[in-house]
Amino acid sequence: MTEMQTPMPRDAFELLLAGNERFVAGAPEHPNQDAARRAATAPSQRPFAVLFGCSDSRLAAEIIFDRGLGDLFVVRTAGHVVGAEVLGSIEYGVDVLDCPLVVVLGHDSCGAVGAACDALENGMTPAGYVRDVVERVTSSVLAARAAGRVQPDEILAEHIRHTVDLLLDRSRVLAERVAAGQAAVVGLCYRLADGSARLVAARGLDVTVPAAP
Repeated sequence: MTEMQTPMPRDAFELLLAGNERFVAGAPEHPNQDAARRAATAPSQRPFAVLFGCSDSRLAAEIIFDRGLGDLFVVRTAGHVVGAEVLGSIEYGVDVLDCPLVVVLGHDSCGAVGAACDALENGMTPAGYVRDVVERVTSSVLAARAAGRVQPDEILAEHIRHTVDLLLDRSRVLAERVAAGQAAVVGLCYRLADGSARLVAARGLDVTVPAAP
């Protein structure tokens, strides 16, 4: 893909998954990480995906998807919780930079999800602004439990799906792009142990989503 080409949502999704497969196999190609790419992207950027993920230090997007400079427009918060700044950043990536794909990236052993579960079980919540993060994750935990999903991987998948739906519900710009077939939103669950990213949600993309855990 050259700098000026904008892939379709499915092409962008497949490009991302191909990079993750190389990372899992231990055979990364480190594309677009040389001086030539640095020079080519200095005047402008044309990323092919917005990556909205958890801030966890083990979720470095360009590494786990084997991409380089100018490929991904990355937005990260603890527990991938959504606020005005997040929505504005994602809309910038989609509407201004013309990214055809938005990815919500969660991961197993997420501290924010674990803290929300603990808060519901023992009534104790963290102090400071960490409490705000935990409270924003709590609705996902409650929804998972209401559906009879109580295992950690089930709760995590529910939180990722909830985030995908929340983005589309709150961002008119994103929802219109998806409705027009110009963009898609997917949710991926990253496994820390093996480095794989599993699809748990897809909106605006004709792909088979595995049965909910």
